[in-house]
Amino acid sequence: MTSLTCNPLSDALGASLEGINAALPLDTEMTETIRDAWQKHIVVVLPNQDLNHRQQVQFTSAFGIPGTRSRDKQKRPEGEEFDNAVMMVSNLRDSQGNALGSLPDGEMWFHHDSCYYPKPDAATFLYALEIPSKGGNTRFANMYKAYENLPNDLKTSLKGRRVLQIYNYGTIEKADPDGDLRGVRHGTQPIFIRHRETGRTALYVNRLMTARIEGIPRSDSEAILDELFSICESPSIIYEHQWKPGDLLIWDNQSSCHARTDFPNNERRVLRRCTIKGEKMLAAC
Repeated sequence: MTSLTCNPLSDALGASLEGINAALPLDTEMTETIRDAWQKHIVVVLPNQDLNHRQQVQFTSAFGIPGTRSRDKQKRPEGEEFDNAVMMVSNLRDSQGNALGSLPDGEMWFHHDSCYYPKPDAATFLYALEIPSKGGNTRFANMYKAYENLPNDLKTSLKGRRVLQIYNYGTIEKADPDGDLRGVRHGTQPIFIRHRETGRTALYVNRLMTARIEGIPRSDSEAILDELFSICESPSIIYEHQWKPGDLLIWDNQSSCHARTDFPNNERRVLRRCTIKGEKMLAAC
């Protein structure tokens, strides 16, 4: 390990941490340095890494209990090769055209990882193996700033409200909140959350998975959500990461949401994903 440098990547959020070999065990001091950096900058990039899947799980484990896959091994598109804590985000397909990874192709709207669970994942660790020549970038929105940018009347009227989060495995369409949700992953969350570590307030909605504000008519809910999505997708609070092979990104799922830009479907895009388990979201007072 060489000297550590931290360089901000945008005015909105994000920093690059150089001088870390994520394949090696971390001591307590370095673990806390990395944790402090991602809580301050929300997204941290560790470039030029060389990790197998076991090393990635080991690195992830330094920051908490790794999240586990919701699908049985036999039902996962990437098969049974990998640890239960690993997801392959890949557009590779077998000879019959079946996907060999999750979230395979094209654009993906803004979302929070696992926000439809009672205890969403606290952070995500995504490692780039193969990257297309263009596109496939990951865009991150600073949800602290999104909350700060809300008009005061919205902050007041939405205080204490909850939202229905639904995920039906779509990437550019959301599920109908009035439809049959049996067998569809869904749950409610506070619309404003208090970050467990920083104590700051963040807006907790996203275009892909937030389907309805509870307790108000659907038409009013949709109008308000459209306004909220416009605020949290403002370019002024977004950092767009252009991947390079060997990049390891860590991001905080309480204070950010993220999206993927489109990319050529005839070019390979392969990344490996781990998460750490989180706790129940705290409603902002």
